[in-house]
Amino acid sequence: MINRRTFTLGAAAGTALAGLGLFPRPAFAAKKLSPQSALVIDAMGEIRSVYSKALIREILDSGMNSIAITLCDPKTFEQDAYQTAIQGILEYNAYLEAHPDLFIKGERAADILMAQKQDKLSVFYLAQNSTQFGRDLDNVDVFYDLGMRSSQVTYNYQNWAGAGCKEKHGSGLTVFGHQLVEKMNDVRMLIDLSHAGMQTMADSIKASKEPVVISHTCCKALNDNERNTTDENLKAMAQKGGVVGICQMRPFMTDKKKDALPVYFDHILHAIKVAGIDHVAIGSDRDHRRVNMTPEYIAELRAEEGANFNDAHWPLYFEELNGPRRMEVIWDGLHKRGLTEDQLEKVMGQNLYRLYETVIG
Repeated sequence: MINRRTFTLGAAAGTALAGLGLFPRPAFAAKKLSPQSALVIDAMGEIRSVYSKALIREILDSGMNSIAITLCDPKTFEQDAYQTAIQGILEYNAYLEAHPDLFIKGERAADILMAQKQDKLSVFYLAQNSTQFGRDLDNVDVFYDLGMRSSQVTYNYQNWAGAGCKEKHGSGLTVFGHQLVEKMNDVRMLIDLSHAGMQTMADSIKASKEPVVISHTCCKALNDNERNTTDENLKAMAQKGGVVGICQMRPFMTDKKKDALPVYFDHILHAIKVAGIDHVAIGSDRDHRRVNMTPEYIAELRAEEGANFNDAHWPLYFEELNGPRRMEVIWDGLHKRGLTEDQLEKVMGQNLYRLYETVIG
């Protein structure tokens, strides 16, 4: 079993660490770091019930301690969205409870530390739309009580709260959207602005009393893709104390399909330059299996993605990040691009831990 060293946190996190029997690294320590010795969190990725125990163990051995996962299909609306989200929670509850040796259901920041101590993966529940709430703010309480700790305001298109990134008219946060932001602040549910249109994103950042997350996006300044985020919004997000997760969807960054990994690191470093080292994280938005583009897998993707499926975009992944040990590749790549050990620890996990502790508690 890999022996994980504890990580350096700020003074506010030190008390939580001590309470769990974990202690921050002394400032004078100069041990070489790695994903296995630091806190590593994926701001948004996939854990599927078809994953084998061996695959989960490899994810853990690569250094990962925590992940936020999408509960259900974000392309649903009204009662269908509500029922689908409920079903997603019930199914994931059953999956996590069936494997207590592998998982801890994440409901507070301290669960991340507990999972790290026990060599398990803490799994936080995320909805990639707000349609599961319908127009009833009491549903925010319902889903919070069931374990949902984060929700996007929009997915790709218009909903009751605002406009997604694929809407062409660019409308911002609606009256209901403002009410939703306030309600999510009140119950300590993390507001996720991935997939939002830029005006909706800007409005939500301004309206929120709490820091927000953009869990999986890339930089529009480097590639003008509709799913990417402007420097203006990255700066506004950071000024409110939020965090952006740079995702691993290759078409968001480049049309190049071979030897393209340097472009991924370009986006992380650009986000750091714009938002600051304390406000950037990793949000893979990816399957952790080793993917082969077989006819069977393509059929699975077509069924999941529907109208979003575009043959020209596949494969979505960077081959070097294809599989459960991707966090090691990212760590080494960012180190080679000049990040110090302290900076690596922030980007790989500490920034998200701080955000979770601030918002979720």
